[in-house]
Amino acid sequence: MDKNTILGFVLIALIVIGFSQLTKKSDKEIAQEKRYSDSIALVQQNRIEDASKVATGAVSKDSLAVNDSTSKANKADAFGDFSASAQGVEKFFTLENELVKITLSNKGGRIYSVQLKKYAKKDSLNISHPLILFDAKESTMGFTFVTTNNRVLNSSNLYFEPVSAITKDAKGNQTIILRLKTTGQAYLDFAYTLPVNNYMVSFGLKANGMNTVMPAGTNSLDMQWAAKIRQQEKGRKFEDRYSSLQYKYVADDVEKLSESKNDDKKLTNRVKWIAFKDQFFSSILIADDALSSTSLKSTLENENSGYLKDYTAEMSVPFDPTGKMPTTFRMYFGPNQYKILSAIDNGAKADSELQLNKLIPLGWGIFGYVNRFAIIPMFNFFSMFMSNFGLIILLMTVVIKLVLFPLTYKSYISSAKMRVLKPEIDEINARIPADKAQERQKATMDLYGKVGVSPMSGCLPTLLQMPILFAMFSFFPSSIELRQQSFLWATDLSAYDSIMQLPFTVPFGFGNHISLFCLLMTATNIVFTKLNMANTPTNDQMGGGMMKWMMYLMPLMFLFMFNNYASGLSYYYFISTLISIGQTYAIRSTVDEEKLLAELHAKRLSKKPVKKSGFMSRLEKMQQEQQKAIKNRK
Repeated sequence: MDKNTILGFVLIALIVIGFSQLTKKSDKEIAQEKRYSDSIALVQQNRIEDASKVATGAVSKDSLAVNDSTSKANKADAFGDFSASAQGVEKFFTLENELVKITLSNKGGRIYSVQLKKYAKKDSLNISHPLILFDAKESTMGFTFVTTNNRVLNSSNLYFEPVSAITKDAKGNQTIILRLKTTGQAYLDFAYTLPVNNYMVSFGLKANGMNTVMPAGTNSLDMQWAAKIRQQEKGRKFEDRYSSLQYKYVADDVEKLSESKNDDKKLTNRVKWIAFKDQFFSSILIADDALSSTSLKSTLENENSGYLKDYTAEMSVPFDPTGKMPTTFRMYFGPNQYKILSAIDNGAKADSELQLNKLIPLGWGIFGYVNRFAIIPMFNFFSMFMSNFGLIILLMTVVIKLVLFPLTYKSYISSAKMRVLKPEIDEINARIPADKAQERQKATMDLYGKVGVSPMSGCLPTLLQMPILFAMFSFFPSSIELRQQSFLWATDLSAYDSIMQLPFTVPFGFGNHISLFCLLMTATNIVFTKLNMANTPTNDQMGGGMMKWMMYLMPLMFLFMFNNYASGLSYYYFISTLISIGQTYAIRSTVDEEKLLAELHAKRLSKKPVKKSGFMSRLEKMQQEQQKAIKNRK
């Protein structure tokens, strides 16, 4: 072994030893971690003992709040400067406006429960109950901080005191300040303000002299927020599909955890907001600055639990213990309504990058644009003049079909041209053997080229209609305006319209019920398919029989797919298909197929060359290249 090798090993050893010494925890850090563990263990033990005493009836909850099982000496040791706030009696305060009722608790200084006053939850008997987003058992929020004597505490275990009664300003905005006191002059205020006619509550932390009870250099707090998401709607499977934990980076787009499985993620970039979302309602925490070191977790709940998912968020928030710079948030508790969320996004220059309206799944790409700039404005326009959403959907369908009528007409004429040419196509097939498929196809394309018919001209109008069909597929299940709105036999246009409950569950997503609008949609689709197949020429030698079978199978697939979907969507497709059938019969009555055939023959006999479409030109070029390749192989 030479000197250089020995020197290399020595240097590596020195680096390893130096790195281990630099990263070694100090005695102070070890003591702090031990106190943190002891504090957590003490709190957990107290909770277990309290729950056991309440369950056995040994003591009441109120007496537990006053006579804590831990002695005053232990409290002082566990909570240090905050021992004065370690005991108390839980009290409640209510901020309420026309839209929302928010109950606060002095224990933890947190939001205890939220009720949305304009909405209701209906049970299996169709009886309405107040819509509660969450209550104390289903939600937690707290801030973890360290004191100068190495206590690690969480605000959720401490008792706050109201500075004064709830106050109202000249505009009617309500404010309450809950104060967390220490044994000295330092304190921490939690301030809540609920504006008039608004779902957004302002929430701020403001310290006073907390630098005297916190370690020097403290500039952040660890924040925890968790909630169980209640099942609020009729169909759990469908509601679960649209429930997710979503978030937005400060300088990036909106993202989410998986809706269909347990998921978690650690975020390294700064986060602007976090949303605990279900199908129609959300609880959103918006940081006026930003959230950092964020960890998110979404856990699926048992189907019989009454909950959809369990969301957890842990993050770090900026904090000034001197009180010069308060830590402020806004919290939105309300509906996932495009108009409301867009108004928040556009309400101030600072909110222009919130993009809260992206919580509503309107479809990606062109489908989302169709919804934002066509479907939603039309829906809102008709809603200004009528409140019957079944009639609104009917009017929207009529308008859409009228706008698309030129494309429908062009598609029908293209099919009619190919239909009147079928005898000549049959003659080509009879003249050219089936084993000469390329020659047969070339002769057919030559015929189409001479008369100016493009096989794609009938498909393109249909393809151009697809963005609207897919846009509506996203619009109806996410439109809260349809929630609990009845029409005919459907009691809720945002859920399935069950007319019969089955004693068993049909597989492949059908479920244990039968939806009438879905049945009607399927029936009209079968009729429309039959009508289209009669109007469209097929070649059995080129798979026409298989094509017919597939076309009739699709409506049956839709029956299984849409049986659990929003009845408003099935109703729209039913009306749309019914109008399409009427349009087809109306166009057929105005088209003279003999005259159309004569016009095609006139084009063929005309000396003026028929301009080939781009599709026909590319197809001919491909055929020529293929034939050349076959000759070269020979």
